[in-house]
Amino acid sequence: MDILGTLGPLLLMFILFYFLLIRPQQKRQKSVQQMQSDLKKGDKIVTIGGLHGIVDAIDEDKIVIKCGDGSRLTYDRAAIREVRAAAETTLAKS
Repeated sequence: MDILGTLGPLLLMFILFYFLLIRPQQKRQKSVQQMQSDLKKGDKIVTIGGLHGIVDAIDEDKIVIKCGDGSRLTYDRAAIREVRAAAETTLAKS
């Protein structure tokens, strides 16, 4: 009984730590990886550095972004933070 009284709170802390911190972080990481793998030409994106642009070309691990002034910049696929609008949404508005 003494071991249960000693290890019980420690085990409870580990379980709470897992469900409050580790598991949500794993879900966020999985959703970001899914978003980065679903990128397609024409998507409006934002990089982790704050650059806004449109996907112009996609390679295995690189992506070419067309900026507002017409320049094309090459980034790693992992540098994409979020997709603002899909290609179909921008075509529907035009």
